[in-house]
Amino acid sequence: MEGRDFRKIEIVIEALRRHKEFQELVEGVNPFLIYRTDTGAVLARGIYGFEQAKAKANELRKRYGLKWELVKFKAERNSSGAYKRQSGGRVDYSRNYNPSKHGRFRVRINPDGSTADID
Repeated sequence: MEGRDFRKIEIVIEALRRHKEFQELVEGVNPFLIYRTDTGAVLARGIYGFEQAKAKANELRKRYGLKWELVKFKAERNSSGAYKRQSGGRVDYSRNYNPSKHGRFRVRINPDGSTADID
């Protein structure tokens, strides 16, 4: 294969990745955040689905008498969903020394009782 072929493959892969992100936004996988652009104040949070977020942003804009350019919404990408469980819990250390890691075996016990090995 030549360099042009690899470039074409990269373009296709990038297009598929962007399409997947768009589908997640439309299908409501990620919650949306509605905010004011002038002050940065959060007006609403945790709205699932692109169309629902658009409707809620329009409703809030009308309720507060704001112009279109002052109300925006975006997908929340920080500490929501499955990654929220990472904070909290306790870490237990083993009596056994792990020479390959130059330390002891560790395990985190989450508040819900699940465990995770820490390497």
